[in-house]
Amino acid sequence: MPNNNEKMVCRVCGLIQLDPPWGEDGKSPSYEICSCCGVEFGYEDSSVNGVATYRKKWLEGGANWVDAKERPSNWSAEVQMKNVPTEFM
Repeated sequence: MPNNNEKMVCRVCGLIQLDPPWGEDGKSPSYEICSCCGVEFGYEDSSVNGVATYRKKWLEGGANWVDAKERPSNWSAEVQMKNVPTEFM
C-alpha cells in the first residue's frame, strides 16, 4: 500500500524512513544513507534525473539492500517502490 506521507519516503526505492530524508520542508536533506538502496539523501537523489540514474543502477544490480539485516523477510522491491512520490518515478 503506498505511503501517504511522501516526506518520509526514499525517492529512489520507496523505503519509509524514520525521519524525513529531505526535512519537514522537503528542501533540507539529511545526508543520511538509505538502508535499502544506499542513496545519500541530498546527493544522488537531488534531481529527477539523479533519482532515475541511481534507481536504474540499483535495480540492475539486483535491488540489494545495503544493510541486509534490515531487509524484511517478505520484502518486495515492486511493492515498496509504490511509495515513491509520483514526481520521482
